Amino acid sequence: MRVLVVAAPLLGHVFPVMPLALALRDAGHEVVVATGGEALRVGDSGLPVEDVVPANVRFGPIALRIMLTHPLVAKRELRGSGRLDFVSRLFGAVGDAMTAPLRALAERWRPDVVVHEPLAAAGSALGVPSVVHDVSLFDGLELTAAAGARMKAEVRSPATVLRTAPASLAEFAGGEPMRFVPYSGDGEVPDWLAGPSGRPRILVSRSTAPGPGAGRMMAAVVQAAERVDAEFVLVRADRTTGLPDNVRTVGWVPIPRVLPFCDGIVHHGGAGTLLGALAAGVPQLVEPGPGDRTVHATAITGRGAGLRAEPREVTPDLLTALIEDARLQRASGEVRAEIAAMPSPADVADRWESVLHRGQDLRE
Repeated sequence: MRVLVVAAPLLGHVFPVMPLALALRDAGHEVVVATGGEALRVGDSGLPVEDVVPANVRFGPIALRIMLTHPLVAKRELRGSGRLDFVSRLFGAVGDAMTAPLRALAERWRPDVVVHEPLAAAGSALGVPSVVHDVSLFDGLELTAAAGARMKAEVRSPATVLRTAPASLAEFAGGEPMRFVPYSGDGEVPDWLAGPSGRPRILVSRSTAPGPGAGRMMAAVVQAAERVDAEFVLVRADRTTGLPDNVRTVGWVPIPRVLPFCDGIVHHGGAGTLLGALAAGVPQLVEPGPGDRTVHATAITGRGAGLRAEPREVTPDLLTALIEDARLQRASGEVRAEIAAMPSPADVADRWESVLHRGQDLRE
């Protein structure tokens, strides 16, 4: 079967769909990934990757235009209470730009089915049966419908949806459960980071997407770090000198390979990092913010598997609690076991035809 995998041109959108794409290839299916921009780097996986995003499509100018045209929508979004008003406009515009190149690719390659992440709604506008691949704690069907409603092309209802969120954090009706498997491509891990450090280790990461205040949480952690009995590792830090003795820096690393040797992680609340930490059973401190970040911060604290804080609220006591609170460790372990019990991408790929047929039957 020919499977076209579609993702918006952002690493945080393409990385989560790669484990299934690779599993489908390993199960004997022909797979092509369609995306653009920085997300094209997934070509390192060995899968063929097609660029379907025009060079003039940039998130910054699109977002600025929406903010100027809909200031109240932008204000709610920056507070983390924007619902889907902003994100649907943003990814609806990107989806419109992707539609024609995707249709040309589909006409040339003739896929049997399209798998797409929720905000790449153009994947359901090709006249080919489609499957939505959840990549966050939001309902992927709702996200696709919201983005699709802003697009000029007709976005059809997908055959089914693959649910990757652990039910104890977010549960939605219908679809097929599938284990979230962290993926961040290839990369070197320094020897000192490829094993235990001999003392508690806290990884500090930030979004791969640019945005206002992107480095504030990392700066706040650095300020408090000296009074915490732990090793801190800053991923892609702006500042690499003049740091406390217990703070180290590293460039791009495949975080899933590092997390097993960490006792806590501080991050921006992006879905991939959050679900990756849950899959590893690592307690997390999440910064609420625009998009899905506030929802994720609320969900993780509600489950008891993490903490939430604004940069100004970061203290040595808070960072110590992240690595010493037994309740956080217990809840994180419970969610890890819950995720591990879900069908893997390989399991889903092995019964791919039945997944599609069952989805088609549900639509009829």
